[in-house]
Amino acid sequence: MTLTLASQSASRRAMLTAAGVPHEAVAALVDEDAAKASFAARGLSPRDTADALAELKAAKVASLGVPGLVLGCDSIVALPDGRLLDKPVDRDDAAAHLRAMSGTTHELYSAAVIFEGGRAVWRHIDRARMSVRTLSDTFIDRYLDAEWPVISGCVGCYRIEGPGVQLFARVDGSHFTILGMPLLPLLDYLRTRGLMPA
Repeated sequence: MTLTLASQSASRRAMLTAAGVPHEAVAALVDEDAAKASFAARGLSPRDTADALAELKAAKVASLGVPGLVLGCDSIVALPDGRLLDKPVDRDDAAAHLRAMSGTTHELYSAAVIFEGGRAVWRHIDRARMSVRTLSDTFIDRYLDAEWPVISGCVGCYRIEGPGVQLFARVDGSHFTILGMPLLPLLDYLRTRGLMPA
């Protein structure tokens, strides 16, 4: 039995590697913007949007004929006003995201879906609540001086394992979920499938 991650995400690959999960990685190459627009038009919740995107990625890579289990993941940041944050397109957009999150509590959903034999056989969606302290413009500028463009691929503009932790007053949820994958439930499933020792 093999596991293929339908992503080139450095964070997700690092989590699997650190946990001792043997895997390969194949980029899913899906049009996330078009998919999100379609899901929004259908009225999907942020939780269901994360789930649908994770499934879309797993399905895309599984359709290439990849053997074994194919894991798709996605993370969505939902602001209190209902807006969903995408990855910032440039530094100015990142600053706007940080100002929008400043002094508020947003929800981060991380979803994982596994395909096998052309169909979804397992899924898990987890939520974290992220309370961002009030951020000054000076802090935002200095933060982006240090972290841009490394965070350009990060929804929410933060690496919680790095300087991004300074954004928060309180965090409720799994560290792994915040990094982009509900790792503990995933490991439990992989053990039941014999990919990991029980």
